Amino acid sequence: MKTRFLTLFISSMLLWSWQRSFAQDVLEKNQLKTYCNPLDIDYTYMVYNSSRNLSYRSGADPAVIEFRGEYYMFVTRSFGYWHSTDLLNWNFIKPQQWFFEGCNAPTAFNYKDSLVYFAGDPAGYGSILYTDDPKSGKWTPTPSISNNIQDSELFIDDDGKAYLYWGSSNVHPIRVKMLNKDDRFLEIGVQKELINLEEEEHGWERFGEDNFHPTLKEGYMEGASMTKHNGKYYLQYAAPGTQFNVYADGVYVGETPLGPFTYMKNNPMSFKPGGFTNGAGHGITVKQTNGQYWHFATMALASNAQWERRLCMFPTYFDDNGLMYTDTAFGDYPRFAPSHPTKPGAHCGWMLLSYKGNVTVSSSSTQIMKFTSNDDEVQVSELPLEKTADGEIISKVLTDENPKTFWVAEANDNKQWIRMEMRNPGKIYAFQLNFHDHESGIYTRTEGLRHRFLIEASEDGENWQTVVDRSNSDKDAPNAYIVLENPVNAKYVRYNNVEVPGANFAMSELRVFGLGHGEIPKKVGGFTVKREADRRDAAFAWNAVEGAQGYNIRWGIAPDKLYQSWLVYDTNEHFMRCLDRDTPYYFCIEAFNENGISERSEILQID
Repeated sequence: MKTRFLTLFISSMLLWSWQRSFAQDVLEKNQLKTYCNPLDIDYTYMVYNSSRNLSYRSGADPAVIEFRGEYYMFVTRSFGYWHSTDLLNWNFIKPQQWFFEGCNAPTAFNYKDSLVYFAGDPAGYGSILYTDDPKSGKWTPTPSISNNIQDSELFIDDDGKAYLYWGSSNVHPIRVKMLNKDDRFLEIGVQKELINLEEEEHGWERFGEDNFHPTLKEGYMEGASMTKHNGKYYLQYAAPGTQFNVYADGVYVGETPLGPFTYMKNNPMSFKPGGFTNGAGHGITVKQTNGQYWHFATMALASNAQWERRLCMFPTYFDDNGLMYTDTAFGDYPRFAPSHPTKPGAHCGWMLLSYKGNVTVSSSSTQIMKFTSNDDEVQVSELPLEKTADGEIISKVLTDENPKTFWVAEANDNKQWIRMEMRNPGKIYAFQLNFHDHESGIYTRTEGLRHRFLIEASEDGENWQTVVDRSNSDKDAPNAYIVLENPVNAKYVRYNNVEVPGANFAMSELRVFGLGHGEIPKKVGGFTVKREADRRDAAFAWNAVEGAQGYNIRWGIAPDKLYQSWLVYDTNEHFMRCLDRDTPYYFCIEAFNENGISERSEILQID
């Protein structure tokens, strides 16, 4: 019996090893494309807080459309927009006529591949623009003035009837009015109040980081958008605030563009509260030419200011019950590109090799932990300077999976470097470099910015090979995501700076992705869920798993609808305030490390 058990065990281990090797070989041989959130685009420096001498990039409130088989992305205060043929690579277009302060919370709509309509005047009123050639950057204003065009959604139904949804308030609801598309988008008198937040029922709509604030309870409802699918109208909205990790999009569903609308039971539809970069709100859902839906949304960075943000993209689905949901699990790990034949947008399997790696740096002007509080005051903690026994400067902030911590070098030249010893060796497939804006002194869209650097890898810390060479690059990439043509085995990584925007080279996180050579964590045991007296809250606990970096809690309204997830590092307990008061839920948990993801625990039903 023991011999038979041992044979089965060895067979299962060999099968696991073969499957793991096969997955790596498929990725290497086919060089399947991937992407990583936050999206790797050349974000614009903001004019918004320039009067306070706050210099930072941001990208928020995306309006993405497909037009004649290609894609256009409009983003708040960007002084232009981006174009893509594949939803993966984006090039900036500087329009010939645009808003002097940049658009704000824009809306765009493709009407039957004939015209693109656009609105987003930061004044909140103005003309709706249109073009039949958005690539040219030439736009024509409709000869009329429309109100309520900030934080709005222009939707034109198949019958040609036009609707404008709008609202951004912690008091007032999302509203809609009808416009006459054929007569300068003039209002035709139909106007309705549609939906408002119900924080007493919906925990995820509560204001504050982790849906908690000591005094304010009313979240902000904003960012309306509309998706028509199978004859139903999915009215999406954002809550509770763009600066929070719990910024999310929910959905109400109606039979007509004017409603009535019913709250979707599996809300929020787009939610990413944990991990490295948080938030997935104020977005828009676009249909790819192959029929796949994608939800583009806003992630909170909020280090220099509340409005410092980034963009993300997640695959979106409608299940057999007509429920709309996104896949945000491991949402800031590499994901298959939209071109993948079977799993577009799914986590590709590469794990984080760099977490809590030992880092030394060339110099250090400062190392900072920042947090933007709810009253818009930035709390700053300068971390003490630490050195190794050999006198090298230590930087723990570059591998802590926290975008609000950062390191600033004493200069911005080719003498600055970062050296990382990963906790365990592994095969490196990709890097994500999250540069930080430290007193950059740039306050608007600026051409000619570039990030130049080299990255080396080593197995022993002595013999190095160059794996990335952007020393002569003209690419502006504040969140550079770089996939290696040939993956390498390594335990050490060295970044060598050449030139980046700003007076000082600064970085918040150097992330290394791939697969370790060790074992995947075992299945989590002892998982418990306790719903509190306030049914919107729940406490979680579980037994720590040896070798695990962190855990991913999944939940949903049915065992086959575990659409939500929350990723945490270095803990075996968690507390969340994002549940709907009257909804029973199902929960499970999985452990992960640099080698992979464990089997999920048994699903618990909690009424």
